Amino acid sequence: MILQSTMPQPIPLRFKVDDYYKMIELGMLEDYERAEIIEGELIRKVPIGEKHSAIVEKLAETLREKLGKSVSLRNQQPIKFSDYNEPQPDLAILHRRDDFYFYEKPVPNDVLLLIEVSDATLKYDRDTKLTLYAEAEIPEVWIVNLQHDIIEVHQKPNSGIYQLAKIFKRGETVISEVLPHLNLEVNEILI
Repeated sequence: MILQSTMPQPIPLRFKVDDYYKMIELGMLEDYERAEIIEGELIRKVPIGEKHSAIVEKLAETLREKLGKSVSLRNQQPIKFSDYNEPQPDLAILHRRDDFYFYEKPVPNDVLLLIEVSDATLKYDRDTKLTLYAEAEIPEVWIVNLQHDIIEVHQKPNSGIYQLAKIFKRGETVISEVLPHLNLEVNEILI
């Protein structure tokens, strides 16, 4: 016979996004700029390597050139999905607003396309963040997969899963379904 313990058991604490910022304001948390909130958990961001950083900057510059002022572009900034989710994608292309989201953070309805540059975080980006993005119905997500030197394009979210996934290799052109005038050579992205 196995006896169940009547002793209290450890349980994880979930934080709301607003609680997180209150803890920062009160000085309870440090180094907050390198964390994101996923399912109420504080996830420390992995340090970014030189290749990752260079590709994010190159992409940001290229996207600004190609899209101009028709959209807003955010680089590693939070997007509030819910009370318990505030991811920080590498790049977010948003509907343009005159106030540049000064009064409130962008929410899923503001997002046109998200881009994650993935090397050491590929499994996390695919298994955790991509599911979160599909559940939030982000219309299109690109994963710049540095491990395999490809671009993955995920489209048509439904019931927490992207229904369409395309792989683009060097020598091919990625064309956005959400922003049809946006097309980039894979070689241009991967450097």
